[in-house]
Amino acid sequence: AFERAATLDALAEAGGVLAARVGGRRVALYDVGGTVYATDDQCSHGYASLSEGYLDGHLIECPLHQGLFDVRDGSPAGAPCTVAVRAYPVRVEGG
Repeated sequence: AFERAATLDALAEAGGVLAARVGGRRVALYDVGGTVYATDDQCSHGYASLSEGYLDGHLIECPLHQGLFDVRDGSPAGAPCTVAVRAYPVRVEGG
């Protein structure tokens, strides 16, 4: 089941990266060229908030140790991160 996380306007106002609470979990939402992705907000390496990181294309850089994750599937994409973060399906309805 899907739950409302945020509006597209709120995601745009946040610069394309936004933290939200969904189903009791803190997730990070990312807008990459009009497609929205979601992962756990907590880095698997340094336990920092990914929503406070730098988004470059499909990669989010952790603000603590600059490790990278692919927002499409949560896979680690740069050291020191080696463990994936959970990715979630996203459905956009009416903004």
